[in-house]
Amino acid sequence: MLGWFGLGRNDHGREERRSRENLARQARARLLKKIGAFLLDHDLEVTQANLATAHSAFAGLNPGLERRIRRQLECGERISQSWLDRAIAVEMPVADDAVDQLAQQLEAGISHFSRSTRSARDANSDYGNALAEHVDALDATPDTNDVIASLADYARAMLERSRKAEEELRMAEDEAASLRRNLDRARRDAEVDFLTGLPNRRAFEALLEKEYREAQATVEQLCVAFCDIDLFKQVNDTHGHDAGDRVICVVADLLRAISGEKCHIARHGGEEFVLLMRGCGPKEALTRLDTEREALASRKLVNRRTKEPFGLITFSGGVADVFAYPDTRSALAAADEALYEAKQSGRDRIVLARPSA
Repeated sequence: MLGWFGLGRNDHGREERRSRENLARQARARLLKKIGAFLLDHDLEVTQANLATAHSAFAGLNPGLERRIRRQLECGERISQSWLDRAIAVEMPVADDAVDQLAQQLEAGISHFSRSTRSARDANSDYGNALAEHVDALDATPDTNDVIASLADYARAMLERSRKAEEELRMAEDEAASLRRNLDRARRDAEVDFLTGLPNRRAFEALLEKEYREAQATVEQLCVAFCDIDLFKQVNDTHGHDAGDRVICVVADLLRAISGEKCHIARHGGEEFVLLMRGCGPKEALTRLDTEREALASRKLVNRRTKEPFGLITFSGGVADVFAYPDTRSALAAADEALYEAKQSGRDRIVLARPSA
């Protein structure tokens, strides 16, 4: 009887494994079918880049790109290769690891060079000082003969050469310091959005991980939110891209007003912004964001170039409680899904993500 029960348990375990494997195969098959249909329907080449792009969008790795594709289709627009390339430039994560590694190597090289030149300059300075003392001593000798005089002339020439080398090393050290300052400036520039002056996606993702760890340690609440300007394509089509950029800056300034030590705003790409609110529960985060939404909707914006009104400019948003999800990636995906729900339910509203039970 015990053996019979044992076989039953083993059979049940095998059935569970087979069931999970079947589900995984079905999910892969659906994903492959979706990727293939996407490329064929839009007459896109089957290249490594296009396959990687489609996979990142439809496998949930890049919800922003998936939403951008979905919006394009909802507008009845065709997805061309040029459009997809532009979308990738905005939405695909930058491979920052290689850049950071190169910057670290460069910084280490500058530090080593700076230490070496400083050490060489100090040693050269000490040598020059000692040589100068010997020259002075030779000059002070009353019975200096021709040999001593020649040695003194030679020592003076060596001293002059030593001082020149010391000056060159000092200049090299100054150049290394300048390189370090330029590297620091370039690193800061790489984390700032050139249009709005807000942190960019790269900076936000690093900040999110830092705030996540610190909020865990201090047992603080942490919320993330996505905001997206409604019907932004119409603004660009009607008023031009320069006017569209000004609208983006208006929304950036509006959101910047609620930023602070524990509330961080970044431009995530295109007309989309992302917020991180620490020490703030989901309902409070929704209320704060909703206040700014109402403030924008009440403004009457005018195209400064043409003096024509933009009409009603609004944004939609999705808020998620980060610690209601297994990790930061899941929380970002939930906020993104809540944003999509806000768009689908009429726009100009903020939706709170609901964690699945």
